[in-house]
Formats: sequence, C-alpha cells, structure tokens
Amino acid sequence: MVTDRENGSLYTKIDGKTAYVEFGHPAGNSFVAELLDRLTREFELLSKNESINVIVLKSEGNRAFCGGASFDELLAIENFEQGKLFFCGFANVINAMRNCNKIIVGRVQGKTVGGGVGLAAACDYVFASVDAAIRLSELTIGIAPLVIAPALERKLGKAALSELSLSPTDWKNAYWAQERGLFSKVYDTMADLDKDLLFYVEKLAAYNPMALMAWRKVLWEGTDHWGQLLSERAAITGQLALSEFTKKALSDFKK
Repeated sequence: MVTDRENGSLYTKIDGKTAYVEFGHPAGNSFVAELLDRLTREFELLSKNESINVIVLKSEGNRAFCGGASFDELLAIENFEQGKLFFCGFANVINAMRNCNKIIVGRVQGKTVGGGVGLAAACDYVFASVDAAIRLSELTIGIAPLVIAPALERKLGKAALSELSLSPTDWKNAYWAQERGLFSKVYDTMADLDKDLLFYVEKLAAYNPMALMAWRKVLWEGTDHWGQLLSERAAITGQLALSEFTKKALSDFKK
C-alpha cells in the first residue's frame, strides 16, 4: 500500500534487535522537506536506542525506491534561504545516517533518482532488486548532485560518480551499481531479496553491538567534515535552484 499523504509518511517497526524504517510519498516516494526532517529525527532517535543493533531503510510499494527531491517543492523555492533550507534536508539526513550508532541496511526495490541514490550510498550494506536502476538527473534541471556527492564518491569512487552524473538522462542498471560498490547484492525477485535480507539482519543484529559500533566508526573515517561541507553544498544548490534554467526546466517537466 502507498500513502496518499502530500507530506509523505514515515513508519518504524521494531522486530527483535532490528528497526525497519519505511518512508513513502505518492509521487514516486520522492522527498518533501517535512519528510526529510522526520527521517533525520528518526535516525537520530534510533541511534540512541540501545535495544536495537541494525536499521533497515526501505520505502513503500513495489515500484520506485525513491524519486529524489519533490518537484513541487523545488518549484516553490522563491529565495536563497528557502533553497538552502530545502537542500539542507538531504544534508541533514545523510549526516544523521553518517553519525548513527547502528548499522544501516538499505532495501532498494526499484528505480532510484537523485537524492534517493544518495540515501542508498549512505547505507552500510544494500540489498537491491534487478529493477533497481539508478540515475542522477540533476543537471537536466539546472542543479547538480552537490549534497549527495560525498556519499556517492565514498562508495562509487570519483570515476564512476563522474560517469553517472555526466549522463543525467541515462539509467545505470543494478549490476552496474553492484560492480562499483553501491549495491552489495542484487536479486531477480523480491521474494528472494526479502528472504535473504531477513536472514542477514537477524544474524548481523546478534553480533556484539559494541563491536558493530566501533567497526562502523572505522568504515566512516574521514567524514567528520561533512557537517560543514554538506551545508555549504546545500547553499550552492539552493542558489542554483533559483536560476531561470531550473525554473523553466521544472515548469516544462510539470507540463
């Protein structure tokens, strides 16, 4: 079932030592500002929850995993402060994931665009379906994937990030993403994916939580400057969103 709420939905279910966080939005599971804020707070809250060791990030439905930023909210940006604030939403989510004390496992069931690719990159381990193609379409609307780039470069490397971002109308398939380190495993069916995902997280959640936390800190070494960096990138993106090119591109797309 997919939500019809214009501000999206966010639900968390705790099963044993694993928390399942599910977000949704009627427009292809895209992100409005309120939903980004709620997801940030949820990661911060779960990070302090001593009863869980693992978080699974998933989205509603069986089609798109995430449609990126809400086009309606991009069109509504009228000044620099609004633009920076909106893109800080993505910066805050990625930083909340980076600072989280729990292992984060992604479940990517379908196509993923823009900020959604950034969320997948901020996960520690990702289960994806064969339908989980990815695309960074930002340049086509006059902005750039500045905020999510550090997370993507950490997983993909600069060469693959360049290839992905500079072909903004092309979809890269799930196996391309797996070969370059964004996806950990790719499955032909969702039944097989969910079966292995459950087995994996149950086993992972049973490990020493102190060891998991210590190892996660090692995996994220060298990212302490992201707090300031992503905020600066959000400001640049917010300014780009005010350009005539972007306004026209978004308006044409909505038509």
